[in-house]
Amino acid sequence: MSLALSTLIYEWRRYLAAVVALAVAGLLVLAMTGMFMGMSKSFTATIDRSPAQVMILPPEADSLFGNNSGQPRRNIPEVYEHPDVLEVQPLNENWAFWSNFPKEGQTAKGNGVQVVVVDPVKGAVTLPNDFGDDIVQALQEPYAVVVDRSSLAKLGVQAGDKAKMNGITVWVRAITAGYPSMFNSMVFLSRQTAKLLFHVDDGPRVGPLLVKIKDPSRARQVAAELNVLGKGQFKAWSREDLSEVNQRSMLKEGGIVVMIGFAVVVGAFIGIVITWQTLQGALLANIKEFASLRALGVSMGSLRLIVMELSLWVGLAGLALTAVLTGIVGVLARASGVPMDFPLFVDIPVAVTLLLIAALSGVLSLGILKKSQPADLLR
Repeated sequence: MSLALSTLIYEWRRYLAAVVALAVAGLLVLAMTGMFMGMSKSFTATIDRSPAQVMILPPEADSLFGNNSGQPRRNIPEVYEHPDVLEVQPLNENWAFWSNFPKEGQTAKGNGVQVVVVDPVKGAVTLPNDFGDDIVQALQEPYAVVVDRSSLAKLGVQAGDKAKMNGITVWVRAITAGYPSMFNSMVFLSRQTAKLLFHVDDGPRVGPLLVKIKDPSRARQVAAELNVLGKGQFKAWSREDLSEVNQRSMLKEGGIVVMIGFAVVVGAFIGIVITWQTLQGALLANIKEFASLRALGVSMGSLRLIVMELSLWVGLAGLALTAVLTGIVGVLARASGVPMDFPLFVDIPVAVTLLLIAALSGVLSLGILKKSQPADLLR
């Protein structure tokens, strides 16, 4: 065990403030980005959990967000020309006004909801793959709807209750989980019910196309071949690639960039200042030990390396505590119905930044070694 690591272990109380400061800095950034990434995931949950392996968007679309123009319905038969394609269906989503029938002592609720049309047949490309047989059976009933557990209080209903969508009575026949929304709640219904509620558009333009293929492992290859087949009339994505692009596009929004940038600056400032001051105080408390090492012939360069190694160990400890705190926040958010997600393209830069903050704090603390004079041991 190195001297730096043993020092951190046996005198951990002196370095605890630095570890906590780094963890708070990391948590600040991760919580902020995790919330926005979770929002992105909640918007695309129906696609991420679809049996479809390939998605078709208009040629100019670089993500799902802002893709409001749609694409020609004639793209559907063209996609079927690929020999690996099994099923193609448009993703039908709409908006409706929801109102409950308040019971005695209950408040009347009125909210906008996101209507998601599915085919209640096991294996259908529009049916989320986490829907059980009970939900599929419930959706087969006319005027039946399914809502997420996290939206029950917001919509003012429970399983078995009736409500109105755009003035037409529907029944909440089942409850699902894993589709939280910070804005419009998701309401799932069958294509038959959607027609009864006038939520199916059979016009010449459709939204994103969900494509099921024979071999899911060839999703990226099939997407590339479909792009060649389409000759610029549409753009095919594998589901995984589109999901990552959707999350990255969320970080390009102006207001979001400003908020995350502010969190990064504040977090970095807190981390550097507190870690630096804590390291300086801890090193000053051990200055006689460093003076003894110099008296034994240890060079100043070696002592600097010990300090830098110690700062990196502090950084790793802060990184571990960040992971624990972030996990706790994620669990609490999930229990409260708040969507959060922590993709690697966010986690890795945050981890690297925390280690750089620790290293910079170590560099700033090197000056304290000048006070480790062997002659001071004689006083």
